[in-house]
Amino acid sequence: MLEVQHLSKTYGSGEAAVRVVDDLTFTVKEGEFVCIVGPSGCGKTTLLKMISGLMPATSGEASFDGELIAGVPETLALVFQEYTRSLLPWLTVSENIALPIKKKHKREDCERLTREALHAVGLDSFSDHYPWQLSGGMQQRVAIARALAYHPKVLLMDEPFASVDAQTRSDLEDLMLGLRAQFGITVVLVTHDIDESVYLADRVVVLGPSPTRVVEIVDINLPQPRDQITTKELHEFANLRGHVMRLIKQRVDSRNGAATLS
Repeated sequence: MLEVQHLSKTYGSGEAAVRVVDDLTFTVKEGEFVCIVGPSGCGKTTLLKMISGLMPATSGEASFDGELIAGVPETLALVFQEYTRSLLPWLTVSENIALPIKKKHKREDCERLTREALHAVGLDSFSDHYPWQLSGGMQQRVAIARALAYHPKVLLMDEPFASVDAQTRSDLEDLMLGLRAQFGITVVLVTHDIDESVYLADRVVVLGPSPTRVVEIVDINLPQPRDQITTKELHEFANLRGHVMRLIKQRVDSRNGAATLS
């Protein structure tokens, strides 16, 4: 579904040039849930912008569903960390969800798709509310519903749960696992949380310090379905979590001596 080949990004030119992403290669299969983790400032968001078509690469290429990415693909949706910025406060929940599909569908189809998306994220009774009347977790559910209503082939998520409390974060993680199972959607999620990446993913792409490269792609062979207690009590979960953390820490320490993990 998504193929990244030797992707690199350099900001600036000449002596002021800074290479952020260096020769990244990986693939994402159809229906797969892939998480991308790495040290703080390693270029995870830059990578996501390039594979979404929001930012051109300096070299290398990315292809989506067999086509080279030269702009944002029509069947791709994004969910960002800052839900307060992505939702329009003067529109109701339903109006926010319908916004990207209004030009593609008739009115009755938009209403149906909006209702279905609201139901999928458990917000049926909040269609006429405004974003500022909702909690942070509910607002992010609206952002996810808006992406689902678009019926994308791939959903890209940039640290989507970083701005909510721990309990809400757990609820949203489980929501994403349920939606993935329900819709069979392909998900690529950037996160700074190692536990979250191991809990959610089929595979974790581990990046090194900037200029970032792929350190290792870790297969997450944990039983499905997963839940916050049983899964995280598994010995295999602890081993995978420790392995991913060591991969990041070793690269950061070898580069900077000591650093804070992302």
